Amino acid sequence: MSLHLFDTATRELRAFTPLTPGRVGIYICGLTTQGAPHIGHVRFAVAFDVLRRWLERGHGYQVDLVRNVTDIDDKILAKAKEAGEEWYALSYRNETDTSHALRLLNVLPPTYEPRATGHVTEMVELMETIIDKGHGYPAADGSGDVYFDVRSWPEYGSLTRQKVDDMEDAADADPRGKRDPRDFALWKGHKPGEPETASWPTPFGRGRPGWHLECSAMARKYLGDTFDIHGGGVDLRFPHHENEQAQSQAAGLGFARYWLHNAWVTVKGAKMGKSLGNALAVTELTRTVRPIVLRYYLTAAHYRSMIEYHDGALDEAQAAVERIEGFLGRALDDVLDGGATLSPTGEEQLPEGFVAALDDDIGVPGALAVVHDTIRAGNSALDKGDVGAAQEAAYLVVAMTDILGVNPLDPAWGERGATAGDGATAALDALIQGRLAARQQARQNKDFATADAIRDELTAAGIAIEDTPSGPRWSLARVSTQKGD
Repeated sequence: MSLHLFDTATRELRAFTPLTPGRVGIYICGLTTQGAPHIGHVRFAVAFDVLRRWLERGHGYQVDLVRNVTDIDDKILAKAKEAGEEWYALSYRNETDTSHALRLLNVLPPTYEPRATGHVTEMVELMETIIDKGHGYPAADGSGDVYFDVRSWPEYGSLTRQKVDDMEDAADADPRGKRDPRDFALWKGHKPGEPETASWPTPFGRGRPGWHLECSAMARKYLGDTFDIHGGGVDLRFPHHENEQAQSQAAGLGFARYWLHNAWVTVKGAKMGKSLGNALAVTELTRTVRPIVLRYYLTAAHYRSMIEYHDGALDEAQAAVERIEGFLGRALDDVLDGGATLSPTGEEQLPEGFVAALDDDIGVPGALAVVHDTIRAGNSALDKGDVGAAQEAAYLVVAMTDILGVNPLDPAWGERGATAGDGATAALDALIQGRLAARQQARQNKDFATADAIRDELTAAGIAIEDTPSGPRWSLARVSTQKGD
């Protein structure tokens, strides 16, 4: 079966064929750096990370993935003014926090990660093209605003299948300078009271780019006039992605050939967000929950399905990760005698069910079912002493979980927060490493009583020890996500 993806523009499952043989271009809208990321924010990055891994490892494509940083925006200016700091300082701090959160969750770095403020030249050029083709206009009120004329583009509304007259007004600028209240801002003229540093010169006056123009210009620069996949959260379909498509195609660009959108993380049925008081910051959550568990939780549901977060929501993910770790630990001890590594080679013959699930619109739930079926078969083989079958199962489990980004043996987990994120200090790590070294020496001396005593001592102190091919790793012991535990 070939790879099929659900295109939200056509509302159908479409066979995927890249524009350029062997190469795939993906643009996903990154976060606006107005605040620290919560798990609802980063779901898009995890979802498209799985897509990227499958394109690369399942189909052998070279993937160029662009994930932008929206580092200038109305909300950023408002937050900075409220905090009494420079907008670029606030933006950079939140960008750094976001990068850290994505590393914690083992999201592969993008091929390119452009900032909006670094691409104003490309935005102005695109805006001038739109105006020259009769689809944009400077506001007649002298504000310096520039708008896209939605009535001039017959295809406006095609992505979300709406008629212009049924749409809400564009609330991104003062409507007095607009021909139609639904016209959206390509450029926002500099206003009194706004920092001078948040404006750039253009033929229409100083100002800053509209949100939608930013992404169109950056996608074009790094992926060309036409590219394969545009993705992001389902909340971006309108107005952001609708406006991106309209302005890009009105400028004569082919733009995106497939549109993919991931669903929200919700709390009590509402989209997770700071305004609802239900945000869960990634770096805070990973103080008590291992990052691999959080990654599994965000990965396990189909990317187009809502995830409802509640007390205890992570317990099932935690148990699933422990089942994977338990089997691989047994395999390393009983089959490979702790002396070999279980690293994916890319040449594994993956189970047909796993391949079929991911080829069916990245069906992770079905793929994970195959992973756990393989674990059960591997444990059964270990119980029977069938070394060959157990070893084959172990290699397959590593290969499959690596594609999904939840391979417990991936060195990234040791580097990116296997110690439950920022909850462990360097001093604590130094003390534990000393005890682990003593335990290793005792094992080498075949003094297993002492080795067991050290492990028991650490366990009693709330430290979980995992023996891996590259040596022991520690983490804070399992903490239930149920309140009151």
